[in-house]
Amino acid sequence: MNIFADFNNRIEAIVARLGLKDIAGGDLVLSRIAVEPPRDPSHGDLATNVAMVLAKSVGQNPRQLADTFAAELLNDPDIASTEVAGPGFVNLRLNDGFWQAQLADMLAAGQDYGRSTIGMGRRVNVEYVSANPTGPMHVGHCRGAVVGDALANILAFAGHDVTKEYYINDAGVQIDVLARSVLLRYREALGEDIGEIPSGLYPGDYLVPLGQALAAEFGNNLLHKTESEALELVSARAIDAMMVLIREDLALLNVHHNVFFSERQLHADNARAIRTAINDLTMKGHVYKGKLPPPKGQKDEEWEDREQTLFRSTDVGDDIDRPLVKSDGDYTYFAADVAYIKDKLDRGFNDLIFVLGADHGGYVKRMEALAKAVSGGSASLTILLCQLVKLFRDGEPVRMSKRSGEFVTLREVVEEVGRDPIRFMMLYRKNDAPLDFDFAKVTEQSKDNPVFYVQYASARTHSVFRQAREQLGDIPFDRQTLLGEVARLTDESEIGLIKKLAEYPRLIEGAALAHEPHRLAFYLYELASCFHAHWNRGGDNDDLRFVKVNDPQLTHARLGLVQAVSDVLKSGLALIGADAPTEMR
Repeated sequence: MNIFADFNNRIEAIVARLGLKDIAGGDLVLSRIAVEPPRDPSHGDLATNVAMVLAKSVGQNPRQLADTFAAELLNDPDIASTEVAGPGFVNLRLNDGFWQAQLADMLAAGQDYGRSTIGMGRRVNVEYVSANPTGPMHVGHCRGAVVGDALANILAFAGHDVTKEYYINDAGVQIDVLARSVLLRYREALGEDIGEIPSGLYPGDYLVPLGQALAAEFGNNLLHKTESEALELVSARAIDAMMVLIREDLALLNVHHNVFFSERQLHADNARAIRTAINDLTMKGHVYKGKLPPPKGQKDEEWEDREQTLFRSTDVGDDIDRPLVKSDGDYTYFAADVAYIKDKLDRGFNDLIFVLGADHGGYVKRMEALAKAVSGGSASLTILLCQLVKLFRDGEPVRMSKRSGEFVTLREVVEEVGRDPIRFMMLYRKNDAPLDFDFAKVTEQSKDNPVFYVQYASARTHSVFRQAREQLGDIPFDRQTLLGEVARLTDESEIGLIKKLAEYPRLIEGAALAHEPHRLAFYLYELASCFHAHWNRGGDNDDLRFVKVNDPQLTHARLGLVQAVSDVLKSGLALIGADAPTEMR
């Protein structure tokens, strides 16, 4: 249960009970009422702005209205005290019994604690990574892969019907470059000295096995085909081979998509899908013939000084209208976007999320406008931009990979530091902030390494149960037994840990609504810090130890708290895509 939403409902019930009316005769707007943790924990457990939100509408002084709410809230048996602060905030302190009951609910829910229904089953398409199929994944793709995957996991946990999608860019000029690069490696496999890889082709050694496979399959027969015939045959095999590499690389990172959508589908059958999509936009009044002014201060490769077919995107929020057809009659890249957005909407998605690199900033307004036009405003589109990741080793920049010829591959990073540090640390900054990734720091065993600190907390929870079994023998530790003793937890540190656990449902809902998966990584670190601090108190004070041999009931209560911490750590790490270890090795 999201306790903040619960108390928001209780406050709205008080508004109704007091019979408050809008002096202008309209309905009171309750949507801006908020219940949140106070900025300063010493002020209480919850704070609400209800008096400040409603004061003007009901014609009352905010402080006086806050006094009224404070008095009414004291009638709630879960509230121990209220206090009016500042311009009209109402701070609440809750009874220990309320927090003990929350712990019982957590234990009953297990790893489903925090699961929400706010998504109401809305169908969400999250597209992420979508790298060109021209080689293995590199570290530049890594952040978008993790952000997109973790966000999709969180959205599903919050009640959305989520599809993870990868868009295969297999219809552009980069595929011709790939095919030519593979043909060069094919000739090399036949024994030809190809010399230095020409500029403009892909130089990575990862294409050598593909060239060898083609030589084994065709011998020298490809040399006797026309260039177009050879390129067509090789490009199909090259794309398939590159997608095998990409899937393998993503699997190393625990990233698995539900759908791989080929751009070539949009261009098949004489670009039928694109024509249909443009006709649909035309019928809705969003397409016209006209001229565009030259772009100001920026290069636009699709600008042409002639009358052309244009998407009237300025009517739906864009800065300029967008061309759909080139002078040679071919469709623009944006025209394929039109068809792709329509395809997603035709598949029944309500919300579209794209996770892209920071260099795609210019796509945001045009894609938002496109989704609005195609859906008639019924669907939402969100683009998350991921800033660059810089690699370091002990503070020194990491050089490029020999295998790729141009970049550090994702596989190389995973093999050196492991999957979990990558997934966690890629979320330990907001996606639109630059991120430095140091190989040494993410593998050191210290509090300064967030992923180690969180996973160490998970391992410690399991060590508590091992210790309990060693000292108490066959005493049962099932959840029903543990939750039956939660009323024994009265220490300030124990209640504080329950309060931190109780933030988890709100955290999940907030991360889902704001599309900010980094919030989860921050929260897990805070929870781990609270647990480690409580553990250390037990080291200093025997009365606070988890296992009390002479008091089985108190031991059960404290083990219930430990179990809840373990559950939330495992749940949160699973959403991030990392493991919750039972011991550290």
